[in-house]
Amino acid sequence: MAFKLSVTTFAPVMKELILNGGTGSAILILALVIGMGLYVGRMKFKGISLGSTWILFMGILLGHFGLRMNPATLSFVKDFGLILFVFAIGLQVGPGFFRSFKKDGLPMNLLAILLVLLAVVTTYVIHLVSGEQLDIMTGIMSAAVTNTPGLGAAQQTLTDALTASGNTAEQAAGASSHLASAYAVAYPLGVLGAIVVVMLFRVLLHIDIGLERKQVSQDDDDENNAFRMACRVENPAIFGCTIHSITGGDNNEHLVVSRMMRGEDVFFPDLDMKLQEGDKLLIVTDVQHKDKVRIIFGEEFPVDMKQWQRPGCKLMSRRLSITQSKITGKNLRKLDIRQKYGVTVTRILRSGIELQADPDLVLQVGDSIQVVGSEDGIMQLAKLVGNQPETLQKPNLVVIFFGIALGVLVGMTPIYFSSMPQPLKLGVAGGPLVVSILLGYFGPKFRITTYTALSANLMIREIGISLFMAAVGLGAGETFVSSLVSGGYMWVFYGLLITVIPMTIVALVGRLVLKMDFFKLCGLLSGGTTDPALLTFAEQMYGSSRVAVHYATVYPLTMFLRVVAAQILIMIML
Repeated sequence: MAFKLSVTTFAPVMKELILNGGTGSAILILALVIGMGLYVGRMKFKGISLGSTWILFMGILLGHFGLRMNPATLSFVKDFGLILFVFAIGLQVGPGFFRSFKKDGLPMNLLAILLVLLAVVTTYVIHLVSGEQLDIMTGIMSAAVTNTPGLGAAQQTLTDALTASGNTAEQAAGASSHLASAYAVAYPLGVLGAIVVVMLFRVLLHIDIGLERKQVSQDDDDENNAFRMACRVENPAIFGCTIHSITGGDNNEHLVVSRMMRGEDVFFPDLDMKLQEGDKLLIVTDVQHKDKVRIIFGEEFPVDMKQWQRPGCKLMSRRLSITQSKITGKNLRKLDIRQKYGVTVTRILRSGIELQADPDLVLQVGDSIQVVGSEDGIMQLAKLVGNQPETLQKPNLVVIFFGIALGVLVGMTPIYFSSMPQPLKLGVAGGPLVVSILLGYFGPKFRITTYTALSANLMIREIGISLFMAAVGLGAGETFVSSLVSGGYMWVFYGLLITVIPMTIVALVGRLVLKMDFFKLCGLLSGGTTDPALLTFAEQMYGSSRVAVHYATVYPLTMFLRVVAAQILIMIML
C-alpha cells in the first residue's frame, strides 16, 4: 500500500505532535525556541549583539503565533533554569566575593548599592506620577537593568501571594505573564540605553581613552598579586641573620625567598642559612611591599631568569595542580611544605589570578601552585596534592545538587516584617544565589570541594539562562502584542528613565567625587546593572580587561540586591 500524505493532512499532524501537551512536545518546543534564538543571536550590528537574549524574543514570537506548553511544565522549566543560572554564578564569584570589599571594592560596592536604590526610587516615583501598576513597573525595572533573575523572583512572589489570597492558578499565571510582557517590551532599550549612557559620558566629560589607559597601566588589579624581584644583601643589620628570622615573623610573611646565589652557586636556601654580604636573593612578594623588601635586604637589580637557572643547577620550577580533596581547607602554614619537602611555594594561581604564597592562604581543589625545589621534593609534593589536572574537568555534582536543595529551602523560608502583609522570601533566585556564594567562599575552609571547571560552570549557566528565557518568552507571547498596543509603548519610555537616571548620577559621583578611571566606571556600571551586553561592548570598544575585573567586583552583591528589591516592590503593591 502506497504511503500518501498531503499538505492538508500534514499540517494537522504536525500541530498535534507539537502541541499535544506531553513531555516530548515540551522538549521539542524548548529546543526550537532556544536553537532559533541562539542562531539569531549570532548576528551583530556594529559589533553589538544581544546574544542569548534573542531566546526571549523568539519565545515571545512563537508564543504569539500559538506555540504553547503545559503551564505546569512551563513553570518548572522557568524555575529550574533560573536556579541553575544563579547557582553557577554564585559558585564562580563566591571565592572572591568577600575579598571584593577590600580596598577599591568597598567604594565600588557602595556605589552599586546606590545604583540599585536609585533604580527602585525612580521606579516608585514613576508609579506614583503615571499611575502605572507597581507590578508592571517592577517588570519594567528588571528590564531596565537587564536583570532576568529579578524578574523571576518578582513573578514567583506575585504568584505565591495571589494564590495564597484565594486566586486560581490561571489568574496568578495571567498576572505573572503581564509582568513578563512589560519586561520583554522594555528590555531592548534597557540594553541599548546603558550603552548609550557610557558613550555619551565619555564624550561629554572629554575622556581620553589613550591617556586613561596610560595612567592605569602601572596599577595592579589585585593587592595580593605576586611580584618577583631580585635583591643583593647589603644591609649590615641582617648580616649573620638566618632567613627564617627575617621572613618567618608575622610582619614579613609578605615575602618568600625562592632562590639564593652565593658566588657562582645557585641553590634553594635552607631557612636556617645565615645571610652574608653580597648574597643575591630571588624574592616573591607583592607590589605593595616591594619597597619594604629593598629596605630589608638592599639594592634591587633586574631579574634575569637565565642566571638563576645555571647548567648543573639542581633546582627545578614546576606548576602543580591541587586535585586531592583532602588538601581543601588547609593553608600553607599547616602543610609546612618547605620543611617537609625542601620545596618553596612561590605563587598560587586561582581563577586566572596569580596570588602571593601567603602562609595563611587556604588552598582548595582547582588551585595551581608554582614551586621551586629539588626534583625529588617536587615529585613527593605532587603526590600529596594530586597533580592530576584532567580530573578537574568533572564537576562535583554532589555539592551542586545538595547546594541547590539547601538554596531552595533557604529561598522558601519566609522572613516576616511587621509592615508587610506577606513575608519576604529570597525565592528560587535569591536562595540558591546566597547559598552558592557562601559555598564558594567558605566551602574550602570546611574541606568541601566546590571547584567547578570554568567550561562546566559556563555550560550550566548558559543552559539555565536559556531554559529560563525560553519559558519566560513562551509565557509572555500570548499577551505581548495586546499589551504593547494597549499602552505598553509607554513602558519603553519608563524603562529608559530607570536606566539613564541612576547610571548618570552614579557615573558622575564615581568620576567627579571619587576620581575613578573610566575602565573602573565601565565595570561598575555594567556590573551594577548586571548587564553582560554592556560589559562586552566596553571591553571591545575600549580594549581593557580591567572592565571585567571591576564588573566581577560588584556583580554578586548587585545581583542579590536586584532580586530582593524586585520582591520588595511586589510586596509593597500587595
